[in-house]
Amino acid sequence: MKSSQSFSKLTMRLNDTVRASFQEYRLFWIFTLLLWTKTYVVYQFFFNIPIENTAQAFILLISPISSTLFLFAFSFFFKGNKQKWVLYMLYAAASFILFADAVYYREFTDYLTMPVILQPSNMETLSTSFTSLLEWKDLIILGDVLALPFILRRINAKATAASHQRALVTFATAVVVFLFNLSLAETERPELLTRSFDRELLVKNIGTFNFHVYDAMLQTKTSAQKAMADGSELAKVEQYTRQHYAAPNPDYFGKYKGKNVIVVSFESAQNFTHNMKASNGEYITPNLNKLIEESHYWPNYYHTVGQGKTSDAEFALDNSLYGLPRGAVYFTNADNEYQALPELIKEDNYYSAVFHANNKSFWNRDLMYKNIGVDQFFDEKSYDLGNPEDMTEWGLLDDSFFEQSIPMLEELPEPFYAKFITLTNHFPYTMPSEDYELVPKFETNSTTLNNFPQALAYQDYALGLFIDELKANGMWDDTIFVVYGDHYGISTNHNDAMADLLGKDELTPYDVAKLQAVPFAVHLPGQAKGEVHDTIGSHVDMKPTILHLLGIDTSDTVGFGSDLLSEDRTSRAIFRDGTVITEEYVWTQSTCYDASSGEVVEDVSLCGPDSEEAEKILQMNDDLIYSDLLRFKEQTEQ
Repeated sequence: MKSSQSFSKLTMRLNDTVRASFQEYRLFWIFTLLLWTKTYVVYQFFFNIPIENTAQAFILLISPISSTLFLFAFSFFFKGNKQKWVLYMLYAAASFILFADAVYYREFTDYLTMPVILQPSNMETLSTSFTSLLEWKDLIILGDVLALPFILRRINAKATAASHQRALVTFATAVVVFLFNLSLAETERPELLTRSFDRELLVKNIGTFNFHVYDAMLQTKTSAQKAMADGSELAKVEQYTRQHYAAPNPDYFGKYKGKNVIVVSFESAQNFTHNMKASNGEYITPNLNKLIEESHYWPNYYHTVGQGKTSDAEFALDNSLYGLPRGAVYFTNADNEYQALPELIKEDNYYSAVFHANNKSFWNRDLMYKNIGVDQFFDEKSYDLGNPEDMTEWGLLDDSFFEQSIPMLEELPEPFYAKFITLTNHFPYTMPSEDYELVPKFETNSTTLNNFPQALAYQDYALGLFIDELKANGMWDDTIFVVYGDHYGISTNHNDAMADLLGKDELTPYDVAKLQAVPFAVHLPGQAKGEVHDTIGSHVDMKPTILHLLGIDTSDTVGFGSDLLSEDRTSRAIFRDGTVITEEYVWTQSTCYDASSGEVVEDVSLCGPDSEEAEKILQMNDDLIYSDLLRFKEQTEQ
């Protein structure tokens, strides 16, 4: 009886306290409810966060509370109308963070990280894409921020008192709520905070604002990691790569020693358009199709990029390493020591060059190229950009790019390694006018997907002209010619439209993983007949494949790829998000699929060895880069 009375008194006292707090700090509670609600609305209508059970739905609902309380607790250090405007400024800042997250997610299906934010040199070129990403529903995030000042001016908050004690209590409450949130999340996904590469999982379980705080802490940690590293860590990585080294195929090793190498980065191309016809009956990529028929071709070849996108693909090509889980290596670790392809081929008297009609500092290319031994970088200043008809939103159209590049290519010392980075097939995939639309658009409910074949077809048209010119000037027969897709062009935000295009009811995570296949073809000098290789590969396999064709030994280099022509290699692709594709299974989004049928494999342990190996490789890769371990290479050789 006494305990019942005590509980009743406690409840009444708590109710009185809350009621008094609401009356005294009404604006604090209103802003708290507004931001909590707005964040949850963004989760539901701006992000595509998969929810599998009631517990996950509850965690997602409560995840904004701790960060919201913590943020607005700072307002208690102020009094009167000043407290009112502090609340507004904090609310506006949080809303702009949500807006930035929503717009970034709309294009990349990913969440902003500190390394991405610290890439200001990309912003100028990205401005056109940014405006095309805006939607009217963004007013849900920013509309009240614009309207609130007019409302707040009418509210007199002079009587509101400052309270350091209340601030401290609110901070403490926020911490308790966060720990409760985290404990629930850990029951759903143990060791959650060790999976820094899985941002979707982190945002789903701890909320977007807590994720950004966690990300900032990771940034501090990785910045310090380089200073704390020593050569023993490199020895462990070297031991692993030596144990898993795939010997080159003797039929190909050194067969093309001294030949030129041309590599074309084929912007945003995905394999689903291979041999696909547009609605007018024309192939979308007839020239790439023809090249594939006459080349070595891997239909099960996947991109490995993270937030560094095209620069990550370049990094994998030249280093046989993966990009980082956050940001772009080209920005965060451009001054590291590497064993890059342009440096390694210098010993065989190769000259290296990159052609790209864009700003030299975009993706920090000018500094990265210099560090990895590229001899010459032909950036936008090397091209005539004066004709508006030759320009897209991102720069020079690819046909003009290749046409203007040929004279510069012909002047390079031989043998050379030349990389061409195309631009035309870039989001939002709009062409300058109808004159450049070689095939009809797709007809789905996604403007982005509908535009895609027209930009890709023009990029393919330019590739055909480039190959014709190389044949005409005699370079073709003396050149290893490589084409690779740098990353996906259609993000998962367009899954419904993609499913419609492919004649499916919906896309499963298995389908999405398989759609990350990108073109990869290698045409060898004198080759007339193509050969299809069904083994699985990815971007990190390009470097050893090219070097072995040139007869350059890679057994002493550190990398996680293998020669695609080797008979000893492991047939596998690892994505930056931990997805693994093998010939038996596909492991993605914590689900195991049969690689052939796409059916879910109930016994998840069958994917365990592959997923654990992938995590191990990605961790070694990240340690190698963050700690700049290759600077200890000479030390470990002694």
